[in-house]
Order: sequence, then C-alpha cells, then structure tokens
Amino acid sequence: QVQLVESGGGLVEVGGSLRLSCTSPGTMITLRDMDWSRQTPGKKRELVASITRSETTRYADSVKGRFTISRDDAANLLILHMDSLKVEDTGDYYCHVMGSPIYWGPGTRVTVSS
Repeated sequence: QVQLVESGGGLVEVGGSLRLSCTSPGTMITLRDMDWSRQTPGKKRELVASITRSETTRYADSVKGRFTISRDDAANLLILHMDSLKVEDTGDYYCHVMGSPIYWGPGTRVTVSS
C-alpha cells in the first residue's frame, strides 16, 4: 500500500513562488511514475505535471514555463516548484501515482492572492 503525503502549500501573492513536496513513508515513490494534479474552484481536477521513472516530464499548457516537476531520490521526494504564480493557480494540489485509481495524497492547499 502506498500512502502519499503532500506539504508546502500556503498563501502567496501573485508572482510569488512555492515548492510542494510529496513523500511516501515506507515506499520508494521515486521508483514510480508520478504526477501532480490540482482541484481549482469550480473546475474539474486537472493534471498539472508528470514525471516518469526515466525522468520524462510533461506539463499542462497552463503551467508550462512556470512549474517544474522533479525528484529528490535521496530524500524520496516528489517536488513541484511553482514560479510566477497566478490567482488561477489557487486550489488543492495532489500527489498521485500515475495510472492508479487509489493512490492519491490528501492534498495541500495553495492560495494565490492579488
């Protein structure tokens, strides 16, 4: 069983940056294909960024050039670095094992204020 725990959310002003982290106690998530999704107010959950075990990354058009997904293998972390944040980036961000219907974290809230 894989338990995912996100951290790093918070309140930031427009144009600011945040670094989200995800870890899984007892499981090497760095050996899995992983992604970050988000639930923004009034919208369906959307895929934000993904990274495979071979380090192939993909991004939603809305975050390209602003967000970076990466791994810290030594710390067993999945990271989402978010720059140039916009109000529309506000939402709950979830760490997820790609392709899994059940392995989601509880989420971390990001609020971008103007």
